Amino acid sequence: MLSLMENKEYVTPVRLELLAPARNADVAIDAITHGADAVYMGAGAFGARAAATNSIDDIRRVTEYAHRFNVRVYVTVNTVIYDCELDAVTALIWELYHAGVDALIVQDMAILQLDLPPIALHASTQCDTRSPQKARFLQDVGFSQIVLPREMTLSEIEEVCKVTDVPLEGFVHGALCVSYSGDCHAGQCATGRSANRGECPQMCRLRYSLTDKNGKKVAPDAYYLSLRDLNRLEHLAELAEAGISSFKIEGRLKDSAYVKNVTAAYSNALNRLVSSSNGKYIRASDGVTDLSFNPDVSAAFNRGFTPFYLKKAFHDGPGMASLRTPKWVGVPVGKVLQVKGKCIVTDKAYELNNGDGLCFFNNDGELTGIRVNRVEGRKLLVNTQVRMEAGTELFRNLNTARVTQMGRKTAERYIPVVMELHYESGCLRLTCNDEYGHEVTVTLQGTFEQARTEQGPARHNVMSKLGDTDFRLKNFQDCAGDIFIPASVLTQLRRDAVDALKHARAATYKYEYRRKALEGTSYPVPEVDYHANVANSNAEEFYKSHGVRVIMPAAELKMPGGIPRVMTTRYCVRAELGMCPRMNPQLKAEPLYLRHGKLVYRLEFTCGRCGMEVFQENA
Repeated sequence: MLSLMENKEYVTPVRLELLAPARNADVAIDAITHGADAVYMGAGAFGARAAATNSIDDIRRVTEYAHRFNVRVYVTVNTVIYDCELDAVTALIWELYHAGVDALIVQDMAILQLDLPPIALHASTQCDTRSPQKARFLQDVGFSQIVLPREMTLSEIEEVCKVTDVPLEGFVHGALCVSYSGDCHAGQCATGRSANRGECPQMCRLRYSLTDKNGKKVAPDAYYLSLRDLNRLEHLAELAEAGISSFKIEGRLKDSAYVKNVTAAYSNALNRLVSSSNGKYIRASDGVTDLSFNPDVSAAFNRGFTPFYLKKAFHDGPGMASLRTPKWVGVPVGKVLQVKGKCIVTDKAYELNNGDGLCFFNNDGELTGIRVNRVEGRKLLVNTQVRMEAGTELFRNLNTARVTQMGRKTAERYIPVVMELHYESGCLRLTCNDEYGHEVTVTLQGTFEQARTEQGPARHNVMSKLGDTDFRLKNFQDCAGDIFIPASVLTQLRRDAVDALKHARAATYKYEYRRKALEGTSYPVPEVDYHANVANSNAEEFYKSHGVRVIMPAAELKMPGGIPRVMTTRYCVRAELGMCPRMNPQLKAEPLYLRHGKLVYRLEFTCGRCGMEVFQENA
């Protein structure tokens, strides 16, 4: 594999896409303004985040804004679908197509059997693409982009890249599912709320006791299935080298401040990667983003960070789970010396603001929040009486100054343009180039008098007045000579050129269309169980037509006898607690049990491939 440091020119640069989440149209537009090359959002139904839906009109508003910067808009239609919903899904997809959506993110293979417009299809992470064979199959049946599981290592990504030629999408930031993507049925079994239907109840974020087979506790109660958040900000170059070209930020339920901050941080990092790649990489969209703040991912909601399984395929010790709390603790701000009622005295004066939110772990190990009413040096006057021991660490998880800053306009995105002005044979000619392959020329006939003063600065000033457009003047070449051109004439010429450039960009916007499926493509295995999420006759027919002989129905169809295995993970509770036989040969990989109220999970450990399977005991 070629190093980024090699002195080589690349004929066809790799287009790198930063893919940002959006719960609504306003957040999508903020993501674009802050540097996203693509955004993904939900429609009115059939998205895996039921709380993040959008109307067709709002989605159309996003596509119209996005396409001005050559930014793509992807819409999630990634729930499992029932037979009675197939017509509604078909109708929705046609509406999305006419709204200008670039691609759909889907998991249900029934969609490939529907009467659809030629819109591109992306294979959702819920397709559970763990092997090169599965990835190649998805490519060959018509998917234009494939989302890989977060658990994949760099070497595993490379293996997928060797057998595919469609873009590979990888998560780089945000919340982590403890189970392999698309392989969690815990919510469905315990509550009837299915993640595959957009209603995940987050069983992984509950506090559990951990016992052996005899019911003896082996560790204190904790959030054993709650993982830290993914952060691969420092690993983008390695991911790109391995074959990832779409870098996905998780968070379709996050607010605008979060999306702006994280998108800007990753956009800056991708820009640094592109500029150091000697032409190997380019950004997938157009434009420049100017920020009025310093992005900092640690200042946004997180449960602590992990790069997850990037370098190693096995869990090699503590650091993946957020065992103390599934909430955001915030950033450390100091330690307590003493407490008197509503007054906290800290070890030194910290830069805090009136109204900031603080938290700490109480004597029971629970995260407790308080609000700062007033700051007086080392004294913090808070909103409620608190009890805490000297030495207790305080964290700030609400920074009012940051909230105020992020609530304002924090970025501008624009297209740099170069203009050249000429005057020959009674004809004024203005050429405008956006440096992305679009060039227009507008002309105006007229006779102009000799100028009595220097005209350059005045002409430059007129041409630079682009504030109400998507364009900003990068360079102006004034070759019109020493004639006097009224400002009104120059203004009209500039407006005509900008309008022509805007229409040229819109007319040449390139949609990606659905990839043609290859004939005779066979599914990698002859049998699929309930983890394939087959919930309708179209999906069943799809698998049969690709050689699958035995097809179990999806968990959502209430299989007789229940669902034995509710999760498959690469994360391992034993490894997280230092109880792994790989690390300590004296230990045995005997089952452990998680308990929360009446809910009991049995943990089986598959040490041969380093993983864990979770079974609901009282299903």
